[in-house]
Amino acid sequence: MKTAIIYYSRHHGNTKKVLDAITKADQTVTLIDVTEVSDADLSGYDCIGLASGIYYNNFARQILSFAEEHLPENKAVFFLYTHGAPAGKFLHGIRSVTEKKHCRELGEYGCLGFDTFGPFKLVGGIAKGHPDADEINAAVDFYRMIQNSL
Repeated sequence: MKTAIIYYSRHHGNTKKVLDAITKADQTVTLIDVTEVSDADLSGYDCIGLASGIYYNNFARQILSFAEEHLPENKAVFFLYTHGAPAGKFLHGIRSVTEKKHCRELGEYGCLGFDTFGPFKLVGGIAKGHPDADEINAAVDFYRMIQNSL
């Protein structure tokens, strides 16, 4: 199975830390940073991950735009995200894109990530020390489960 993970990870690199662990466990995964790649042919991939930090309870707009433009229809997809806030409906925007493209959702994994965005900067940030080793290992386990389900 060929897998690509489309991602946006800025500020503290929380999401990239998770993805680095996944690519260490499976070196066949292709990572595509939407800040470096503006166009990608994803048709040759069997499975596509969409990964982002959470901004205002949503995936980064760069991921949403990239998926709207480049995600092929009828693909198997999964979601990975890091967030500072303890809970929210983080997948609403990205799911609306994948549903329009008739993609099959395989699952989601989210964990805490150090966050100093907006007002959190005034208090020194929230979710300090995250993602931690347990959360990163759980992300790798999630990815392996996704691959075994295909």
